[in-house]
Amino acid sequence: MDARFLGITELTETPSVAVVVDVMRAYTVAAWAFARGAEKIVLAESLDEALALKARHPDWVALKDGPPAPGFDAVNSPGLLRSVDLGGRTVVQKTTAGTVGALAVKEASLVLCAGFVVAEATARLLRARGGGSVTYVVTGEDGRADEDLACAQYIARRAAGAEAEAAGFLRRAAGSRAATELAEGVRQGAHPDDVALCLELDRFPFAMVAEPEGPLVVLRSCAVPPTADDAVF
Repeated sequence: MDARFLGITELTETPSVAVVVDVMRAYTVAAWAFARGAEKIVLAESLDEALALKARHPDWVALKDGPPAPGFDAVNSPGLLRSVDLGGRTVVQKTTAGTVGALAVKEASLVLCAGFVVAEATARLLRARGGGSVTYVVTGEDGRADEDLACAQYIARRAAGAEAEAAGFLRRAAGSRAATELAEGVRQGAHPDDVALCLELDRFPFAMVAEPEGPLVVLRSCAVPPTADDAVF
């Protein structure tokens, strides 16, 4: 399985299959939203679009990066979101990098959004699909965010059926700039447990698939049960 690792600005053509990685924190938050009962997540192009969608659908939950802001119901923090009941709700998510990366490859035949919390389920879905080229979109720091690159490389190895000791990849993510800034309180709208929650390997058994639905791009969870052919390392 051919794997490419690109930043958002390095995407010069629409890939066939894309895995958009944002560990800290967009797609850890998205996974937690599904775990808390969300039906779907609409990926907004801008804060204004997120607020406009919220205005048209008052029952939707609008979520953004940074500190709380008027019109938004939540911030991009797994530690803060894990206690919110989202049963049957639609979430509108706008983040600095993660949602931007998914929207940049929305025309791909398959778009998966991932972090460590759904790594194995994502790899399993790719294995089930078979060979071919997969583009891993490293969303943070113009493609240089080590937490995202480490996660992408780990998923790529697992998708190829190769042995992959997770500890080293997780150590790289724990030592990343994003992890340091979250731990030191540099980033607003955070919870003290955010880093640890972002580094929980395979917390959830589902993958997350983004697809156009009318004018919107919608992220949904996708159950990926293990099979007898799955390698266990």
